[in-house]
Amino acid sequence: MTAPLPVRPPAEPAPEKAPQEVPGQRQPSRLLAPLRQTGQLFALALAVSRAIFRRPFQVREFIEQFWFVASVTILPAALVSIPFGAVIALQVGSLTEQLGAQSFTGGASVLAVIQQASPLIVALLISGAAGSAICADLGSRKIREELDAMEVMGVSPIQRLVVPRVLATMLVAVLLNGLVSVVGTLGGYFFNVIMQDGTPGAYLASFSALAQLPDLYIGELKALIFGFIAGIVAAYRGLNPRGGPKGVGDAVNQSVVITFMLLFFVNMVLTAIYLQIVPPKGG
Repeated sequence: MTAPLPVRPPAEPAPEKAPQEVPGQRQPSRLLAPLRQTGQLFALALAVSRAIFRRPFQVREFIEQFWFVASVTILPAALVSIPFGAVIALQVGSLTEQLGAQSFTGGASVLAVIQQASPLIVALLISGAAGSAICADLGSRKIREELDAMEVMGVSPIQRLVVPRVLATMLVAVLLNGLVSVVGTLGGYFFNVIMQDGTPGAYLASFSALAQLPDLYIGELKALIFGFIAGIVAAYRGLNPRGGPKGVGDAVNQSVVITFMLLFFVNMVLTAIYLQIVPPKGG
């Protein structure tokens, strides 16, 4: 009786060789990654803009997010606006004194606060305090696959979660901009009158002589746009984390940095357009 022949195990397939990178040549994916992410960010902004007018509107979620964003930004904004207004008033007062134009100190400092300082303060605080929290919340939901479960059930995460948060940041930014403008103006008035021996009448007269209503409009418009940018960037980074919990932390840091860069660029563009369209008072 012959012994059975030994059965050889099937040969394992040879591992595929990874494509070798040519020295000095960038891969297309790495080169196009920033452009792809920029396109996805604009696509999310467009999707949120469309979903704002769709029903049903998440009223309860919007109220909760509005209260949260306002609660974490009101006190810091009021405290930060005082030294900002003081520094601007002191610097402008010192400059106008050297030029012999002390009577224009009030108008110049108040316009700087209303047009530039106030919207930026509001946007930076919303991005740093509320935007980071929004990004962390959406990122944690993403890695727990809650957003995927919502999509399976036919619920849009953008309309259910992103739209109320973006609207909350926009509304809080507009309302908070008025508070920061008032507090910053009062701080500048106090430091100019008390520390630089300015006269209250000249401070108010120069403000009424140089300021006009579009100056307030551009400040509110900047705050509205900055709030939209902060909410969109925070939502985008929260919806696209990488690498688990560590990736959520990295996404939070990236959202704050990206928002800061976009805010300063958009502020420069809006300021240039405003100065070209709206003539100065008396000009």
